[in-house]
Amino acid sequence: QVQLVESGGGEVQAGDSLRLSCTPSGRSSSTYAMGWFRQAPGKEREFVAGIDRRGFLSRYADSVKGRFTIFLDTSKNTVYLQMNTLKPEDTAVYYCAADSRSHWKYSNAAVPNTYDYWGQGTQVTVAS
Repeated sequence: QVQLVESGGGEVQAGDSLRLSCTPSGRSSSTYAMGWFRQAPGKEREFVAGIDRRGFLSRYADSVKGRFTIFLDTSKNTVYLQMNTLKPEDTAVYYCAADSRSHWKYSNAAVPNTYDYWGQGTQVTVAS
């Protein structure tokens, strides 16, 4: 069983930055393709960003493209989500997810059912 431990959430002002991190327990993060999703109150969980297990390929939701960056640090066994120029509409619980499939597909990265493991979530609140 793989457990994903997220950290880095908090409350910031609009325009500020935050970096979320996610560390899978057990096997290294290079074993998995990783994704970040978020869920705001009263809304469905939505895709934010995804990355293949080597960190070479990625996909972003249009709403965060150019502001957020997902990247892997295999030496630290961690996947990160760097969030810049945060907006109030970015307020949500952010979830890390891991996909154990051997082949990463751009079309699948945004689909929640692609992922086998999920973290507990970390709250990000952006004040206007």
